[in-house]
Amino acid sequence: MLHRKVTPQEKNARLRQLLREPGIIRSFGAHDVFTALLVERAGFETVFIGGFGTSASLLGLPDLNFLTLSEMADAVRRMARRLTVPLIADGDTGHGDVHNVVRTVTEFESAGASGIILEDQVVPKRCGHFEGKQVIPTEEMVLKLKAAQKARTDPNFVIIARTDAREVYGLDEAIHRANRYGEAGADVIFIEAPMSVAELETIAERVPYPKFVNMLTGGKTPILTAKELEQMGYKIVVYPIDTLLVTAKAVMELTKALMGTGTTLSVRDRMVSFDELKTLLGVDEWLRLRDELMA
Repeated sequence: MLHRKVTPQEKNARLRQLLREPGIIRSFGAHDVFTALLVERAGFETVFIGGFGTSASLLGLPDLNFLTLSEMADAVRRMARRLTVPLIADGDTGHGDVHNVVRTVTEFESAGASGIILEDQVVPKRCGHFEGKQVIPTEEMVLKLKAAQKARTDPNFVIIARTDAREVYGLDEAIHRANRYGEAGADVIFIEAPMSVAELETIAERVPYPKFVNMLTGGKTPILTAKELEQMGYKIVVYPIDTLLVTAKAVMELTKALMGTGTTLSVRDRMVSFDELKTLLGVDEWLRLRDELMA
């Protein structure tokens, strides 16, 4: 659409309202702006922009701390500008110490994100489902969360505290940290990479704060339906990299067809039409602009 009338403050308020309302919030990961438009068009309550997808899309590199704060903030800004639904953004470790957290929250909020995920890994960090993670002391993360709360200008901007302690120190320590982060003022709690359905259930029972859960296809956590997770007591579920996985498969099949036959006709049934593509991008609306201005 040409005109976007939903302000960042309205989107922030909407995310806060969704947290108060019954039901689970579905957040689908988008690795670029076009994908985010498709996610919004499908009816998802929020869109998620993660470090894994953004690093792959923007740099062609894995989620191993290659992506800078400025690059991520720019990606958030481009995506948030085109959306009318709230955008939840991956803030990694806050890109450093407490002062870096302040800048990260400031940049993400001003870029139009409605929420940020901050994690307790050391710098440099790794994808939450990679091996060899390390975490900072609990009280250091508490200071980061306090810095994040101090930095936000809109109280509706949501701070999601993530702990990666499950792999490093076990589930009990991860739950202890999660509850400590909730006590410190985080709006939502996220224990990354539970290893079983029983662990998901235990987290839901022992963490009394709104809970975020990551359904990473091919990762360490069992994949459950949104309804099952809602019944357990989770408030937000994210599907972070599925659009990237599907895109990779589709483009690989497309290139294989073209290299093999000299045309893409054999995969036309898996494409949208050119007219559908123009509609998604609002081509006609943009082309009418000159006539409307001259009327």
